[in-house]
Amino acid sequence: MADVQTGRILIAEAMDSQQDSLKPRPAIRAAALSVHIFTAFGAAIALLAMLEAVREHWAAMFQWLGVALIIDAIDGPIARRLDVKNVQPNWSGDVLDLVVDFVTYVFVPAYAIVASGLLLPVAAPLLGVAIIVTSALYFADLRMKADDNHFRGFPALWNAAAFYLFLLHWPPLWSTMLVAALVVLTFVPFHVLHPVRVVRLRWLTMSLIAIWAVLGIYTLAMDFRVGTGVIVVLCAIALWISFSDALIRLARSLARSLA
Repeated sequence: MADVQTGRILIAEAMDSQQDSLKPRPAIRAAALSVHIFTAFGAAIALLAMLEAVREHWAAMFQWLGVALIIDAIDGPIARRLDVKNVQPNWSGDVLDLVVDFVTYVFVPAYAIVASGLLLPVAAPLLGVAIIVTSALYFADLRMKADDNHFRGFPALWNAAAFYLFLLHWPPLWSTMLVAALVVLTFVPFHVLHPVRVVRLRWLTMSLIAIWAVLGIYTLAMDFRVGTGVIVVLCAIALWISFSDALIRLARSLARSLA
């Protein structure tokens, strides 16, 4: 009987030892946690952007939002490389990413759109509320992305929308109508290109994104005082991102009907 008990103890100790050997090393766990901290810094960057917005330093605000955009672009690949989801299962990278994205993509830009004087005064606060509410609903929508990784509807990229409002500087009525249209388009099931995750024509998309980044940095450095050529290229890239899927589907449909 004692031998059986001793055997059970030895087996339990062996199993515990095996489980301990399977646990990630402290250095790996620390590296995984640092990725979450890196992502969380995006929210801190949003605070700096907000401070610049309150001072009406709009170009500086967009520069900080650009830094947050860089963090958002690289933290995911790093997290997947380090298997953060399994190494640090007590923290949800998906939830953290949504929190940071909401303040950088929606909240700070919404304030800029409302406070900048680009919209009709009577409509600005109402549209600001609409941006926040519809974007919160969009972030919670499990159908946010299609199977091919396109976004469904306008993907609450209010940082980009605000950038173009400052770039174009339309009359307040036009800008108000554009913002109202984007609020509605949030729930219209057309597909918007995800610049990184959509495989189709990725080489073209990434090339256009690189051009956009260079011109965007130049535009901010010039405090939005740029020539018509820069504005046309930036707008053309935005139109490609927004409507390329619809154009490609239409072209394929026409080709089938003519075949």
